[in-house]
Amino acid sequence: MQQIYKQIGINVKNIRKSKNISQLALALAIGDKTVGTISMAELCINNKHFNLEHLYKIADVLEVDVCDFLKD
Repeated sequence: MQQIYKQIGINVKNIRKSKNISQLALALAIGDKTVGTISMAELCINNKHFNLEHLYKIADVLEVDVCDFLKD
């Protein structure tokens, strides 16, 4: 599962950057108060990863399908 979480984090980061959205802007848009949550989940640090609710909110903000985060 750890490898899957890492790939999801990489995909979120790549899509976010391609849309020129900062971690702060994304955190605020999904209702999270800290950039640290986004940062740590993108890098899968300290076992932090995105949950399903986060992924749906992030997909909405980035205007992509949630399945885009699951691709290799």
